[in-house]
Amino acid sequence: MLVGYARVSTVEQDAGFAVQLDELRKVGCEKIFSEKVSSVVAKRAQLDAALEFTREGDVLVVTRLDRLARSVADFVRISDALDRKKVSLRVLAMGLDTGNASGRLMLNVLSSVAQFEREVMLERQREGIAKAKAAGKYKGRKPTARAKADDVIARYRAGEGPVAIARATGIGRASCYRILAEAGLSGGSPAA
Repeated sequence: MLVGYARVSTVEQDAGFAVQLDELRKVGCEKIFSEKVSSVVAKRAQLDAALEFTREGDVLVVTRLDRLARSVADFVRISDALDRKKVSLRVLAMGLDTGNASGRLMLNVLSSVAQFEREVMLERQREGIAKAKAAGKYKGRKPTARAKADDVIARYRAGEGPVAIARATGIGRASCYRILAEAGLSGGSPAA
């Protein structure tokens, strides 16, 4: 069975979404899972459902590789899950099908190239940061939780709990507890 998966990052990409769905239908996908969600920030429930739905001998079909995986590590995780279920992957834009030996070889080569590109990019980034630090131009990321310390303390004193404060201010619970502990307030530990 051909099982399709389509994804766009934002609602504004409706045209691209329709194109993906059309392409998946044209190649004969009997079941299509689709979602409008960023692969970076959100859980992809429909991808998980598609992976769960597939059975041995099925083919998961996507239009482009970036619609499936957000990174090489993510791709390897998905690929391993498909391999364990004996499900092959077809990427239409690349003419790639892991149902045969040449497709698997191509996939491994592409994964290796992507990993290499990522490592080179990170190396250049580290070099640029080191150069900027040496020139006194790099200060690092601005601490976001500490900037909200006054709001956290005020909310705690107004009777809000640390978990609710963390949710309302958009900081992590650990950061909320740390701010409260540094202020000497009893909510400064999760056990309190």
